[in-house]
Amino acid sequence: MVADAGRALITGGAGFIGSHLCDALIAAGWHVTVLDDLSTGHRANIASLLSHPRFTFVHRDVRTPVAWTGDVIFHLASPASPAAYTRARVETLTTNAHGTLQMLELARRTGARLVLASTSEVYGDPEVHPQHETYPGRVDPTGPRSCYDEGKRYAEALVAAAVHEWGVDARVARIFNTYGPRMRPDDGRVVVTFVTALLEGRPLRIFGDGLQTRSLCYIDDMVRGLIRLAEVPGLAGEAINLGNPDERTVLQIAEAVQRAAGRSARLVYLPPQPGDPQRRRPDITKARRLLGWSPEVPLEDGLRRTWQWYEAHVAIS
Repeated sequence: MVADAGRALITGGAGFIGSHLCDALIAAGWHVTVLDDLSTGHRANIASLLSHPRFTFVHRDVRTPVAWTGDVIFHLASPASPAAYTRARVETLTTNAHGTLQMLELARRTGARLVLASTSEVYGDPEVHPQHETYPGRVDPTGPRSCYDEGKRYAEALVAAAVHEWGVDARVARIFNTYGPRMRPDDGRVVVTFVTALLEGRPLRIFGDGLQTRSLCYIDDMVRGLIRLAEVPGLAGEAINLGNPDERTVLQIAEAVQRAAGRSARLVYLPPQPGDPQRRRPDITKARRLLGWSPEVPLEDGLRRTWQWYEAHVAIS
Protein backbone atom coordinates (compact mmCIF):
# COMPACT_ATOMS: atom_id res chain seq x y z
CA MET A 1 0.00 0.00 0.00
CA VAL A 2 1.23 3.52 -0.87
CA ALA A 3 1.79 5.69 2.23
CA ASP A 4 -0.24 8.88 2.68
CA ALA A 5 2.17 11.54 1.39
CA GLY A 6 0.02 14.64 1.95
CA ARG A 7 -2.71 16.73 0.37
CA ALA A 8 -2.22 18.75 -2.80
CA LEU A 9 -4.43 21.19 -4.68
CA ILE A 10 -3.70 21.55 -8.39
CA THR A 11 -5.35 24.44 -10.20
CA GLY A 12 -5.52 23.73 -13.92
CA GLY A 13 -5.09 20.06 -13.08
CA ALA A 14 -7.07 18.84 -16.11
CA GLY A 15 -4.59 20.50 -18.45
CA PHE A 16 -1.48 19.09 -20.09
CA ILE A 17 1.10 19.54 -17.34
CA GLY A 18 -1.46 19.44 -14.54
CA SER A 19 -2.87 16.04 -15.46
CA HIS A 20 0.58 14.45 -15.58
CA LEU A 21 1.33 16.02 -12.21
CA CYS A 22 -1.88 14.46 -10.87
CA ASP A 23 -0.76 11.02 -12.07
CA ALA A 24 2.63 11.36 -10.40
CA LEU A 25 1.27 12.58 -7.07
CA ILE A 26 -1.46 9.93 -6.89
CA ALA A 27 1.15 7.25 -7.62
CA ALA A 28 3.29 8.66 -4.80
CA GLY A 29 0.45 8.45 -2.26
CA TRP A 30 -0.91 12.00 -2.26
CA HIS A 31 -4.52 13.06 -1.87
CA VAL A 32 -5.10 15.31 -4.89
CA THR A 33 -7.82 17.90 -5.47
CA VAL A 34 -8.06 19.40 -8.94
CA LEU A 35 -9.65 22.80 -9.50
CA ASP A 36 -10.33 23.45 -13.20
CA ASP A 37 -13.02 25.23 -15.21
CA LEU A 38 -12.15 23.11 -18.29
CA SER A 39 -11.74 26.21 -20.47
CA THR A 40 -8.50 24.79 -21.86
CA GLY A 41 -8.17 21.54 -19.91
CA HIS A 42 -10.03 18.32 -20.68
CA ARG A 43 -11.88 15.92 -18.39
CA ALA A 44 -10.44 13.11 -20.54
CA ASN A 45 -6.96 13.95 -19.21
CA ILE A 46 -8.02 12.96 -15.69
CA ALA A 47 -10.68 10.37 -16.57
CA SER A 48 -8.62 7.49 -15.18
CA LEU A 49 -8.42 9.24 -11.79
CA LEU A 50 -12.04 10.31 -11.30
CA SER A 51 -12.98 7.17 -9.36
CA HIS A 52 -9.77 7.05 -7.33
CA PRO A 53 -10.38 7.36 -3.58
CA ARG A 54 -7.59 9.93 -3.17
CA PHE A 55 -8.69 12.13 -6.08
CA THR A 56 -11.29 14.93 -6.12
CA PHE A 57 -12.29 17.07 -9.09
CA VAL A 58 -13.88 20.49 -8.55
CA HIS A 59 -15.27 22.23 -11.63
CA ARG A 60 -14.60 25.85 -10.69
CA ASP A 61 -13.01 29.06 -11.92
CA VAL A 62 -9.80 29.74 -10.00
CA ARG A 63 -10.77 33.40 -9.68
CA THR A 64 -13.50 32.45 -7.19
CA PRO A 65 -12.93 31.48 -3.53
CA VAL A 66 -12.54 27.79 -2.69
CA ALA A 67 -12.57 25.89 0.61
CA TRP A 68 -9.64 23.48 0.95
CA THR A 69 -7.00 22.54 3.50
CA GLY A 70 -3.78 20.72 2.78
CA ASP A 71 -0.05 20.89 2.32
CA VAL A 72 0.84 22.11 -1.19
CA ILE A 73 -0.88 24.22 -3.84
CA PHE A 74 0.36 23.81 -7.40
CA HIS A 75 -1.08 26.86 -9.16
CA LEU A 76 -1.06 26.00 -12.88
CA ALA A 77 -4.39 27.54 -13.95
CA SER A 78 -3.99 29.79 -17.00
CA PRO A 79 -4.31 29.54 -20.76
CA ALA A 80 -0.73 28.69 -21.75
CA SER A 81 -0.51 28.43 -25.54
CA PRO A 82 -0.63 31.36 -27.96
CA ALA A 83 -3.69 29.82 -29.60
CA ALA A 84 -5.51 29.77 -26.24
CA TYR A 85 -4.48 33.05 -24.68
CA THR A 86 -4.91 35.17 -27.79
CA ARG A 87 -8.55 34.01 -27.89
CA ALA A 88 -9.05 35.00 -24.26
CA ARG A 89 -6.76 37.92 -23.47
CA VAL A 90 -8.74 39.45 -20.61
CA GLU A 91 -9.42 36.04 -19.09
CA THR A 92 -5.70 35.22 -19.25
CA LEU A 93 -4.75 38.43 -17.47
CA THR A 94 -7.42 38.15 -14.80
CA THR A 95 -6.77 34.45 -14.21
CA ASN A 96 -3.13 35.22 -13.51
CA ALA A 97 -4.00 38.24 -11.39
CA HIS A 98 -7.17 37.35 -9.44
CA GLY A 99 -6.59 33.60 -9.57
CA THR A 100 -3.08 33.93 -8.16
CA LEU A 101 -4.33 36.25 -5.43
CA GLN A 102 -7.03 33.72 -4.49
CA MET A 103 -4.45 30.95 -4.22
CA LEU A 104 -2.03 33.08 -2.19
CA GLU A 105 -4.82 33.99 0.21
CA LEU A 106 -5.70 30.30 0.48
CA ALA A 107 -2.05 29.48 1.23
CA ARG A 108 -2.02 32.21 3.86
CA ARG A 109 -5.15 30.86 5.57
CA THR A 110 -4.10 27.21 5.51
CA GLY A 111 -0.33 27.43 5.83
CA ALA A 112 0.11 25.46 2.60
CA ARG A 113 3.20 25.83 0.47
CA LEU A 114 2.49 27.27 -3.00
CA VAL A 115 4.24 26.61 -6.30
CA LEU A 116 3.38 29.09 -9.06
CA ALA A 117 3.71 27.81 -12.61
CA SER A 118 5.23 30.79 -14.39
CA THR A 119 6.88 30.74 -17.79
CA SER A 120 10.01 31.51 -19.77
CA GLU A 121 7.86 34.14 -21.51
CA VAL A 122 8.56 36.47 -18.58
CA TYR A 123 11.94 36.95 -20.28
CA GLY A 124 10.26 38.11 -23.51
CA ASP A 125 12.52 38.23 -26.57
CA PRO A 126 15.71 38.10 -24.52
CA GLU A 127 18.90 40.09 -24.90
CA VAL A 128 20.72 37.63 -22.61
CA HIS A 129 21.41 34.03 -23.62
CA PRO A 130 20.91 31.57 -22.04
CA GLN A 131 18.28 33.05 -19.76
CA HIS A 132 19.05 33.06 -16.03
CA GLU A 133 16.75 33.98 -13.16
CA THR A 134 18.37 37.35 -12.45
CA TYR A 135 17.65 38.61 -15.98
CA PRO A 136 14.59 40.92 -15.75
CA GLY A 137 13.48 40.30 -19.33
CA ARG A 138 12.43 42.38 -22.32
CA VAL A 139 8.65 42.26 -22.67
CA ASP A 140 6.32 44.45 -24.71
CA PRO A 141 3.44 45.29 -22.31
CA THR A 142 0.99 45.92 -25.16
CA GLY A 143 2.28 43.42 -27.72
CA PRO A 144 0.44 40.40 -29.15
CA ARG A 145 1.63 38.13 -26.31
CA SER A 146 1.35 40.68 -23.53
CA CYS A 147 -1.74 39.15 -21.91
CA TYR A 148 0.26 36.03 -21.06
CA ASP A 149 3.72 37.54 -20.58
CA GLU A 150 2.56 40.35 -18.34
CA GLY A 151 -0.03 38.18 -16.61
CA LYS A 152 2.71 35.82 -15.48
CA ARG A 153 5.04 38.68 -14.55
CA TYR A 154 2.28 40.14 -12.39
CA ALA A 155 1.61 36.73 -10.83
CA GLU A 156 5.29 36.49 -9.92
CA ALA A 157 5.15 39.99 -8.39
CA LEU A 158 2.14 38.91 -6.30
CA VAL A 159 4.07 35.90 -5.05
CA ALA A 160 7.03 38.06 -4.09
CA ALA A 161 4.75 40.52 -2.26
CA ALA A 162 2.90 37.75 -0.39
CA VAL A 163 6.17 36.16 0.70
CA HIS A 164 7.47 39.45 2.09
CA GLU A 165 4.22 40.85 3.52
CA TRP A 166 2.31 37.74 4.61
CA GLY A 167 5.12 35.25 5.18
CA VAL A 168 3.61 32.79 2.70
CA ASP A 169 5.93 29.97 1.63
CA ALA A 170 5.58 30.41 -2.14
CA ARG A 171 8.05 29.73 -4.91
CA VAL A 172 8.02 30.19 -8.70
CA ALA A 173 8.73 27.69 -11.48
CA ARG A 174 9.69 29.42 -14.73
CA ILE A 175 8.66 26.69 -17.14
CA PHE A 176 10.37 26.50 -20.52
CA ASN A 177 8.88 24.75 -23.57
CA THR A 178 7.44 21.42 -22.45
CA TYR A 179 5.98 18.71 -24.68
CA GLY A 180 4.53 15.23 -24.53
CA PRO A 181 1.24 13.30 -24.55
CA ARG A 182 -2.07 15.10 -23.87
CA MET A 183 -1.22 18.46 -25.38
CA ARG A 184 -4.24 19.69 -27.31
CA PRO A 185 -3.83 19.02 -31.05
CA ASP A 186 -4.71 22.69 -31.68
CA ASP A 187 -2.31 23.95 -29.00
CA GLY A 188 -0.16 25.76 -31.55
CA ARG A 189 3.25 25.06 -30.03
CA VAL A 190 5.95 23.59 -32.15
CA VAL A 191 6.05 19.86 -31.34
CA VAL A 192 2.31 19.18 -31.30
CA THR A 193 1.85 21.34 -34.41
CA PHE A 194 4.38 19.25 -36.33
CA VAL A 195 3.01 15.96 -34.96
CA THR A 196 -0.56 16.86 -35.93
CA ALA A 197 0.52 17.94 -39.41
CA LEU A 198 2.29 14.63 -39.97
CA LEU A 199 -0.74 12.68 -38.76
CA GLU A 200 -2.95 14.59 -41.20
CA GLY A 201 -0.46 14.36 -44.08
CA ARG A 202 -0.03 18.12 -44.27
CA PRO A 203 3.16 20.14 -44.85
CA LEU A 204 5.07 21.42 -41.84
CA ARG A 205 4.65 25.18 -41.49
CA ILE A 206 7.80 27.13 -40.65
CA PHE A 207 7.31 30.72 -39.52
CA GLY A 208 10.23 32.90 -40.57
CA ASP A 209 13.49 31.22 -41.54
CA GLY A 210 13.19 28.42 -38.96
CA LEU A 211 16.45 29.39 -37.30
CA GLN A 212 14.76 30.63 -34.14
CA THR A 213 15.51 28.26 -31.27
CA ARG A 214 13.57 26.36 -28.65
CA SER A 215 14.70 24.16 -25.76
CA LEU A 216 12.25 21.32 -25.28
CA CYS A 217 11.64 19.50 -21.99
CA TYR A 218 9.72 16.22 -21.88
CA ILE A 219 6.71 16.22 -19.57
CA ASP A 220 8.05 13.55 -17.17
CA ASP A 221 11.12 15.68 -16.46
CA MET A 222 9.00 18.77 -15.91
CA VAL A 223 6.75 16.99 -13.43
CA ARG A 224 9.79 15.79 -11.47
CA GLY A 225 11.05 19.37 -11.34
CA LEU A 226 7.75 20.76 -10.08
CA ILE A 227 7.54 18.15 -7.35
CA ARG A 228 11.12 18.83 -6.27
CA LEU A 229 10.37 22.54 -6.14
CA ALA A 230 7.44 21.79 -3.82
CA GLU A 231 9.46 19.43 -1.63
CA VAL A 232 12.64 21.38 -0.89
CA PRO A 233 12.41 23.62 2.20
CA GLY A 234 13.78 27.15 2.47
CA LEU A 235 12.90 28.36 -1.03
CA ALA A 236 10.20 30.94 -0.24
CA GLY A 237 10.37 33.75 -2.80
CA GLU A 238 12.72 31.91 -5.15
CA ALA A 239 12.16 31.79 -8.91
CA ILE A 240 13.77 28.78 -10.59
CA ASN A 241 14.05 27.91 -14.27
CA LEU A 242 12.75 24.45 -15.19
CA GLY A 243 13.56 23.36 -18.71
CA ASN A 244 15.99 21.51 -20.93
CA PRO A 245 19.09 23.46 -22.03
CA ASP A 246 19.34 21.32 -25.19
CA GLU A 247 18.74 24.16 -27.69
CA ARG A 248 17.51 23.32 -31.21
CA THR A 249 16.38 25.41 -34.15
CA VAL A 250 12.80 25.01 -35.33
CA LEU A 251 14.16 23.38 -38.49
CA GLN A 252 16.10 20.86 -36.41
CA ILE A 253 12.96 20.12 -34.39
CA ALA A 254 11.00 19.57 -37.61
CA GLU A 255 13.63 17.05 -38.73
CA ALA A 256 13.64 15.30 -35.34
CA VAL A 257 9.83 14.96 -35.29
CA GLN A 258 9.88 13.44 -38.77
CA ARG A 259 12.51 10.91 -37.68
CA ALA A 260 10.49 10.00 -34.58
CA ALA A 261 7.38 9.50 -36.69
CA GLY A 262 9.09 7.67 -39.52
CA ARG A 263 7.33 10.05 -41.91
CA SER A 264 8.44 12.96 -44.05
CA ALA A 265 6.66 16.12 -45.13
CA ARG A 266 7.22 19.19 -47.24
CA LEU A 267 8.21 22.38 -45.41
CA VAL A 268 6.17 25.52 -46.09
CA TYR A 269 7.70 28.86 -45.10
CA LEU A 270 5.40 31.60 -43.79
CA PRO A 271 6.00 35.14 -42.49
CA PRO A 272 7.32 35.36 -38.91
CA GLN A 273 4.75 35.44 -36.14
CA PRO A 274 4.56 38.77 -34.29
CA GLY A 275 6.33 38.72 -30.95
CA ASP A 276 7.87 35.29 -31.50
CA PRO A 277 11.05 35.00 -29.36
CA GLN A 278 14.12 34.32 -31.46
CA ARG A 279 16.17 32.41 -28.89
CA ARG A 280 15.09 30.38 -25.92
CA ARG A 281 17.36 28.36 -23.64
CA PRO A 282 17.25 28.06 -19.85
CA ASP A 283 20.20 28.38 -17.54
CA ILE A 284 19.34 25.64 -15.03
CA THR A 285 22.35 26.09 -12.75
CA LYS A 286 20.02 27.15 -9.93
CA ALA A 287 17.72 24.12 -10.38
CA ARG A 288 20.71 21.79 -10.29
CA ARG A 289 22.11 23.44 -7.16
CA LEU A 290 18.92 23.94 -5.12
CA LEU A 291 16.75 21.06 -6.33
CA GLY A 292 19.27 18.49 -7.52
CA TRP A 293 17.21 18.44 -10.70
CA SER A 294 18.07 18.28 -14.37
CA PRO A 295 16.21 16.77 -17.35
CA GLU A 296 16.93 13.14 -18.20
CA VAL A 297 14.83 12.32 -21.29
CA PRO A 298 16.68 13.02 -24.57
CA LEU A 299 14.69 14.86 -27.22
CA GLU A 300 14.64 11.88 -29.59
CA ASP A 301 13.20 9.56 -26.90
CA GLY A 302 10.60 12.11 -25.83
CA LEU A 303 9.51 12.76 -29.41
CA ARG A 304 9.14 9.03 -30.06
CA ARG A 305 6.94 8.61 -26.98
CA THR A 306 4.92 11.66 -27.96
CA TRP A 307 4.37 10.47 -31.52
CA GLN A 308 3.30 7.01 -30.35
CA TRP A 309 0.71 8.53 -27.99
CA TYR A 310 -0.80 10.83 -30.62
CA GLU A 311 -0.85 8.07 -33.23
CA ALA A 312 -2.80 5.88 -30.80
CA HIS A 313 -5.11 8.46 -29.21
CA VAL A 314 -5.85 11.32 -31.59
CA ALA A 315 -8.46 10.74 -34.28
CA ILE A 316 -7.66 12.56 -37.50
CA SER A 317 -10.55 13.14 -39.86
